[in-house]
Amino acid sequence: MRRGSSLAEAFEQAGLAMFNYMTPIDDLQVHQACSRDVSVSGHDLQSLLFAFLDELLFIYSTEYIMMKFIAVTSLDTENFTVTATGRGEKFDQSRHECGTEVKAVTYSAMLIRQQPGDAEVFVIVDI
Repeated sequence: MRRGSSLAEAFEQAGLAMFNYMTPIDDLQVHQACSRDVSVSGHDLQSLLFAFLDELLFIYSTEYIMMKFIAVTSLDTENFTVTATGRGEKFDQSRHECGTEVKAVTYSAMLIRQQPGDAEVFVIVDI
């Protein structure tokens, strides 16, 4: 379960939690060359959260970039789009602790709750 003061912040925290599951993100550095923009859409909030996390996982799977910071720059809950920027560095097994690799994001028990000033998301990942 990840919380935020807004749905955008809860999305950010869910993404960071996924990376932190794979390696402690506090130990990561930020390299300009490892900054990535993410823009995804869905047909409802659950599919939007799934697409967002899946795109972040795709970046890791193809480029081995671990995000230390994620900033959602736009979240449209009517058209179900999100745009964000992630910054971090490439995973290096000689320098970074190996956690558990996330294989996939799932819809299983996915939960999104929001009210003024508070939002939380719950996502189970496949390991």
